[in-house]
Amino acid sequence: MTEHVLELTGLTRRFAGLLAVDGVDMAVRTGTIHAVIGPNGAGKTTLFNLISGLISPSAGMIRLAGEEVAARSASQRAGLGLARTFQNIRVFGSMSVLENVLTGLHTRLHASLPAIVLRLGSARDEERRAVARAMTALDLVGLADRASVPAAALSYGDQRRLEIARAMAPEPRLLLLDEPAAGMNPAETEALAMLVQRLRGLGATILLVEHDMGFVMGIAEHVTVLNFGRRIFDGTPAAARAAPEVIEAYLGHKVAARLAAKHA
Repeated sequence: MTEHVLELTGLTRRFAGLLAVDGVDMAVRTGTIHAVIGPNGAGKTTLFNLISGLISPSAGMIRLAGEEVAARSASQRAGLGLARTFQNIRVFGSMSVLENVLTGLHTRLHASLPAIVLRLGSARDEERRAVARAMTALDLVGLADRASVPAAALSYGDQRRLEIARAMAPEPRLLLLDEPAAGMNPAETEALAMLVQRLRGLGATILLVEHDMGFVMGIAEHVTVLNFGRRIFDGTPAAARAAPEVIEAYLGHKVAARLAAKHA
């Protein structure tokens, strides 16, 4: 197992005249919870889109489990063990909860179309294994008893948990969570924090983008801070809270200066 499941070197993305991600270096240690934070417009979502393969970098390298993947498609990266949730919920409302999770296993299914159509033994065995794996993922997030319910019938918080189950079903090397606590009430956020920590305890490596600083500081082991597309801090959550450059990025130069003078 590599020490770092994800390594970014000089990662850059330009949109016309806008430099959305500017030479970012970052390493995510295997088996940790790593958060990317920063004010609005800092480049966090663009960074996630680059890592997951939704857009291509203008320059730089992306290594997943030691393999260079900057030129590979999103589906190829999924096959190498990358999974992601999105800021806006993306579930198939008319499909059952179980069927939603099964869609996340497409990179792990290999039966041929004839075998599926003819219901050959190999296809049936693979289907049974997929259902068992999907149910395990649902049990992990506390939704196994709702497997047959249409996804649209779930509460907002449970739909978030469903997305995590779908992403976890193929047992990814790296799970990207994009604003997982967005729109949640305090009780749902607390339950989500416990779930993410449980995934970490089971050996998952998690990279998340989140605006809820209480959520981030309570679970993250490492924090990378972006501002205007550039990395301005990389270290522990405790150090991030005290870093003048982080305070200035969030609160502005004048407030940061006042705080510095107050504690001088």
